[in-house]
Amino acid sequence: MDIKRSGSQPSTKGPAEYFTGNVRVDPLFQAGPAHARSAAVTFEPGARTAWHTHPLGQNLIVTAGVGRVQIEGGPMEEIRPGDVVWIPPGQRHWHGASPTTAMTHLAVQEQLNGKVVEWMEKVTDEQYAGGAARSR
Repeated sequence: MDIKRSGSQPSTKGPAEYFTGNVRVDPLFQAGPAHARSAAVTFEPGARTAWHTHPLGQNLIVTAGVGRVQIEGGPMEEIRPGDVVWIPPGQRHWHGASPTTAMTHLAVQEQLNGKVVEWMEKVTDEQYAGGAARSR
């Protein structure tokens, strides 16, 4: 058994290469014999990921605040605490906070051949503002 005590793993700042705005990443668990990884990710208002894909998909579990998520070609969706979002394998997408409210989610994804994500270009301000997010 291995217990990761709260506060025992340092927080990191989301790299500017892959994120717009202030983002904090708190690791939860890394791939071991299993292939899953998870982190709690907090986005300040207006912060978001770049476009990206996951080879085996990704689950997002919203724990606080109000966020946005969009799969390329689909509508922007508003997400709130308790929402669970499944992003299918290889689907280009982004996610982040709303313009006025921070958002925290748990991100869970599996690795394939040691890779969990493929990063692409940043989401532009126009794409982020591209219409009001559709509420549930």
